[in-house]
Amino acid sequence: MSGSDGIDVAVIGAGQAGLAAGYFLRRAALSFALLDDAAEPGGAWRHGWDGLTLFSPASASSLPGWPMPAPAGGYPPRDAVVAYLAAYEARYALPVRRPWRVAAVHREADALRLERVDGAMLHARHVISATGNWSNPFIPDIPGRASFRGRQLHSAHYREPRDFAGASVLIVGGGNSGAQILAEISRVAARTAWVTEQPPVFLPDDVDGATLFQRATERLLALQAGRAPPPQLGGLGNIVMVPPVREARARGALRALPPFARLDAEGAVWPDGSRIAADAIIWCTGFRPALRHLAPLGLTRQDGLIPVTPLGQALEEPRLWLLGYGEWTGFASATLAGITRPARAVVQAIAAGG
Repeated sequence: MSGSDGIDVAVIGAGQAGLAAGYFLRRAALSFALLDDAAEPGGAWRHGWDGLTLFSPASASSLPGWPMPAPAGGYPPRDAVVAYLAAYEARYALPVRRPWRVAAVHREADALRLERVDGAMLHARHVISATGNWSNPFIPDIPGRASFRGRQLHSAHYREPRDFAGASVLIVGGGNSGAQILAEISRVAARTAWVTEQPPVFLPDDVDGATLFQRATERLLALQAGRAPPPQLGGLGNIVMVPPVREARARGALRALPPFARLDAEGAVWPDGSRIAADAIIWCTGFRPALRHLAPLGLTRQDGLIPVTPLGQALEEPRLWLLGYGEWTGFASATLAGITRPARAVVQAIAAGG
């Protein structure tokens, strides 16, 4: 590895996971850089819809070292999270290179070689991939989807409700994104229908994401220690009753339908033959890990994941670490509240010799 283009650790991505890794790398005796494909800070939060609201308070949604400032009105909106991430990056003078989009990662004898889309290269002894899921939205292969003549978009590309004023809109997918988007579109659309795989689970009004995370952490620690875990309060995917969702409940807008069987040119058709015509469909159907840049390493299984240790170290390429993609790379690692623990563990392991 040449001295001019080589570092100890390259972090791919400067969203919440990359910044958390950068915080701990700054305190280690390692040279490093955060490679971000965006022109501005904020990670995936910059692409969230305009009315996106965290379902945990700022005090429970902070990266290591510096609490997120509490906004007026309770739960932080999207723009507050983006501002916090930008300020965090500057506060700790993290060495972010942007735009630096990694097209591919290749093996070399003493390093991993990262290639930028324009052909530029960087060598690193270790790579932490922290690209998250946002750039790889998932839409199920529903029969007839290609024949639907209306507008289709994933929640990753939804921006504001006024784009659907006066329209008939199908919102497909439960969880908090489906509930929040339904809440605001149902105020302006002529008609909305909410379709979920399973009946949605609404949490009590006094339970938010912070409470869920705390209880899930207590259960994890108890199981690891061989103790009986506390009762399950609810899953991290259950719907938190943030103010817009409570308002939608008061209007009776939170009624969900079971999955339809197929789509046709005009809308959705259920197994019993009933149908709903629609002008648009918004797919709130989740994401898959954005790992295309790692394809040259040949590590990905048929399910799209890479086998890793409990710390997120790739089993077949120990110089590669995966951080922030969800439970398979660390408990709650895809959340602001949960990224600190796995980020610390990864950096400590690298500093100790990998």
